[in-house]
Amino acid sequence: MPFNKKLLLTLVLLATLFTTHGVRAQVTVPDTVKCGIYITSIHNIDFKAKEYTIDLWLWLKYKNRSFDFLTNLEIPQAKTVTKSFSTIDTSGPVAYLLMKLQCVMKDEWATENFPFDRQKLRFSVENSQFDSSKLVFSADTFGKHFDPRFTLRKWKIDSLDIKTGTKVYETNFGDTSIKKARTAYSTYKVKLGINRNAMGLFWKMFLGMYLSFLIAFMCFFIHTDSIDSRFGLSVGALFAVVGNKYIVDSSLPESSTFTLVDTLHGITLLFILIIMIANSIVLKLAINKKADKVAKFDNIGAKVLMAVYILLNSYFIYRASHA
Repeated sequence: MPFNKKLLLTLVLLATLFTTHGVRAQVTVPDTVKCGIYITSIHNIDFKAKEYTIDLWLWLKYKNRSFDFLTNLEIPQAKTVTKSFSTIDTSGPVAYLLMKLQCVMKDEWATENFPFDRQKLRFSVENSQFDSSKLVFSADTFGKHFDPRFTLRKWKIDSLDIKTGTKVYETNFGDTSIKKARTAYSTYKVKLGINRNAMGLFWKMFLGMYLSFLIAFMCFFIHTDSIDSRFGLSVGALFAVVGNKYIVDSSLPESSTFTLVDTLHGITLLFILIIMIANSIVLKLAINKKADKVAKFDNIGAKVLMAVYILLNSYFIYRASHA
């Protein structure tokens, strides 16, 4: 009996060993592709079309010679991809591919705080031939990744994040050998945070609006003998602000959120409406021969209205510029 127990134990250990070895033999390790990027230019930032153009150098290092990145390089969200130069060195144990690309990228803009907006530009690389079980990217983080002198005019790059990951597609792309509608591909991702000194652009866009408000505000200093002029200035200023808003909106994409542009124009329209209501009150006082009350009402109304208007504008501009 002791001999049988030892024999049984030995057989169990051998079976376990062979089973474990077989399982390990079935596990395939994906090939690693080292990927790096150097951005030379970002231009043609188009808010209305929701796109921008990026020029860059892209290089890949890999051992598996079956990888064909010249044919199977995938850049998601790219509207167009133009290869102006490419070279490949396969003389060593590691293949080295270098490409110069120009990509027109589609992206969503954050316009809530425009023109004090901070944007995130996204660029990613995938291989359409092999999924993540056969190919994974690793980031080449050596050196700089963009030219700080010429990369982006009128904007400043304040952050750059490079990482790799896996992008899952809930489909088998028509491949019947894949039973589950789920395919994962390795991805190399670059995210650039950009901002700008927007005060010049701000005054360029909103100067007409503020001048219109000041024209309406002058009603408080016009004598009641020219009450028609007071109403005429208010109505003209109202239409001028509406026109300025249409001009600004024409350069921005449609948004369902209430942006800084909407807020400042809305406040200005509301205050011009208040000025028109004040003119109506002044007209009623003038008809009732209350000249002393008219002067007092204009004096107090002008001071309160201007103070509140400046305070509200300062608050929303400060909040947007420090968001």
